[in-house]
Amino acid sequence: MNIEDMLAKDGIIPRLKAEDKKQALQALATRAEAATGASAHDIFAALLQRERLSSTSLGRGIAIPHVKLPHVKAITCLFARLERPIPFESHDGEPVDLLFFLLAPEQAGGDHLKALARISRLVRDPATLDGLRNANDTEDLRNVLTRPLASHAA
Repeated sequence: MNIEDMLAKDGIIPRLKAEDKKQALQALATRAEAATGASAHDIFAALLQRERLSSTSLGRGIAIPHVKLPHVKAITCLFARLERPIPFESHDGEPVDLLFFLLAPEQAGGDHLKALARISRLVRDPATLDGLRNANDTEDLRNVLTRPLASHAA
């Protein structure tokens, strides 16, 4: 499963302004509504419910909020780089500056897990993280997100 196959058409946000976790999730929900047709309200409510279970932060400034919704037709990914890192209840205590948001159809069990695994492999690569944090614009971010991973990052 490739990121470029999941990435929403306008799914890259190079400079997301958010003061806190809720504001960031609301902004992602609004952007996801345009990409999926699902209601921003429903997406936001599902995100909040998911985050109450456990933070989706992986540490090192990365979070992968993810939800399954009945009205989502295909696995859809959005990526946002925050203007300023925000607290995200991370296990390592570090604020988050890189957000991968994954939406999946309710019945997409295996594919949802494959998509999460693909993003996890991507963010384990130090060169990818540097590229995401130092990219100048949407096109640079897209290039970093969609380039093939080095074999040691798998």
